[in-house]
Amino acid sequence: MSYRTDVAYSYDGSFNGFLCCVYESYSQQELPYEIVSQEEEQGFLLPARPIATDLNTAKRVYATIAAKISREARELVRLGWLIHHPHKELLLLHFLRLGFSCGPAVTDMLADDTVRTLDEAVLQLRREAHKFTGFVRFSVHQGALVSIIEPRNQVLPEIRSHFCDRFASETFMIYDKTHGQALIHEPGRDAIVAVDELDMPELDHKEVEFRRLWKRFYNTIAIRERVNPRLRMNHMPKRYWSQLPEMQPDPGTMAPPRKKPVSRASELPGQASLTGTDSPRDGRKHSV
Repeated sequence: MSYRTDVAYSYDGSFNGFLCCVYESYSQQELPYEIVSQEEEQGFLLPARPIATDLNTAKRVYATIAAKISREARELVRLGWLIHHPHKELLLLHFLRLGFSCGPAVTDMLADDTVRTLDEAVLQLRREAHKFTGFVRFSVHQGALVSIIEPRNQVLPEIRSHFCDRFASETFMIYDKTHGQALIHEPGRDAIVAVDELDMPELDHKEVEFRRLWKRFYNTIAIRERVNPRLRMNHMPKRYWSQLPEMQPDPGTMAPPRKKPVSRASELPGQASLTGTDSPRDGRKHSV
């Protein structure tokens, strides 16, 4: 059977909207060359057909994936929706078409480029989500715990249960600055909502003091003789450091200026370097 391939879809950017695109592809016997969200459509040069989001249609497609392929394949699609990939919609559509053709065996077909690419991307998502269970740092703002993260993938759905269970009695928010989303929790309920921009108030003196105490603890437990910068960057890549208080200078402080070596007439040539000032404390490297 031949499919029309000279068409592009645009949708609202939601998972349910994507499932409606899958339905449209099969019902109209089309294989779109691109699927873009309405936000991305503004920079898309060619016209794209808008696909309306219908919740009942999305539920039917979601149930059909488990019935016609497998529950494992449906979970892979759900996780695949959260990955960082320039054309994830097409990747998922091609995976589903392969799955509806091959059945449950599709999840083991790692020799296929589509399946392997999706499987590797989901693995990266899971690894990043696991890292954020340890890298999230909360600060107190007006009685609530607030954290800002900048992940590559949409990790909030994957770390949601971890933090909601661990801080069940707390009011907190984890703001995903990369994707404009926030996990908001208060005792008894939680939700992931869209947040275009978040303006944080200035830190109060108590929060500043807590950060200094945390940095002092972090530096105190470090074993200088066992410092391994390469190993630390393997476990804590630098792209996470911008939101880690222990990797930032103390608020409101500046590094002390370096002192120039003072030469004395009584010193022998070359001794001036022995009396020079060492690197400032803030510049030392510490183990994780």
